[in-house]
Amino acid sequence: MELRHLTAFTAVAEELHFGRAAKRLQMAQPPLSQQIRQLEKELGVQLFERNTRSVRLTSAGESFLEPVRTVLDDIDTAVRAAKAAGRGEYGRVTIGFAGASSHETLPLLTRAVRAAHPGIELAMKGQTYANVALSRVADGSLDLGFVRLPVTQPGVAYRVIDEEELLCALPSDHRLARLESIPIGVLADEPFVSFPANAGSTVRDAMVQACEATGFNPRVVQEAPDSYTILALVAAGVGVTLTVSSVRHIQQNGLVYRSLAGPPIRRQAALAWRTDNPSAALRAVLAVAEEALPTP
Repeated sequence: MELRHLTAFTAVAEELHFGRAAKRLQMAQPPLSQQIRQLEKELGVQLFERNTRSVRLTSAGESFLEPVRTVLDDIDTAVRAAKAAGRGEYGRVTIGFAGASSHETLPLLTRAVRAAHPGIELAMKGQTYANVALSRVADGSLDLGFVRLPVTQPGVAYRVIDEEELLCALPSDHRLARLESIPIGVLADEPFVSFPANAGSTVRDAMVQACEATGFNPRVVQEAPDSYTILALVAAGVGVTLTVSSVRHIQQNGLVYRSLAGPPIRRQAALAWRTDNPSAALRAVLAVAEEALPTP
């Protein structure tokens, strides 16, 4: 039994006329009659009573019609789903992000994807620091990562979506809080709060590089896994930190942000993905991201 036999049966059952059914199927009447006979032979029952003047369904034909319609509808649904998946309208995309620094960009992307492609499932992997996200994109365990430049892994493409500036966060009652901008060198003797050293945080890397460029290594007295906790510790007076401008939305009693004196230290945030990732859903998400998160 083939799909053409079921299609032929449905057309004759609905038209109750072989000539009209053949015209509907854009085929000649003799091959249509032959397909019906083949189907009846395979089933071992007569589906139609026909004579020179009329065609009508037998009881077996009536019982067969609705299940066949269901099968044909299911096949049509499957075909449309496969084509939609090929266009990226369905599928699953895993996204790695750090948390606070994606506060503005991540919701813009997820809302736009859900509006444009409600059939795409976004699997969000939080607390994935930028360097870790980049490594997981490179090894294929993430489809898309919120990262920071530089991106040097072979086979990984990226597009810049934001530019962040390094700034200082410190307790509001700190002696340096009265300054509009803070020279990094005056922080040499201060205790610092930051991300764990080996967690893959580009923010910690930027902090260390900025301090070392000024002639000292920051004395980290407390580590924490995310910006919310780090800034809460700063507000509590545990220490100071260098962070990025994308976390300034975190406002707490006892916490102030100050720009750094001298030329701004900027870091570019980007989306990264493997160039050989075959996912049509990923391509659809990247297309939406072009509009939702344009390159500044």
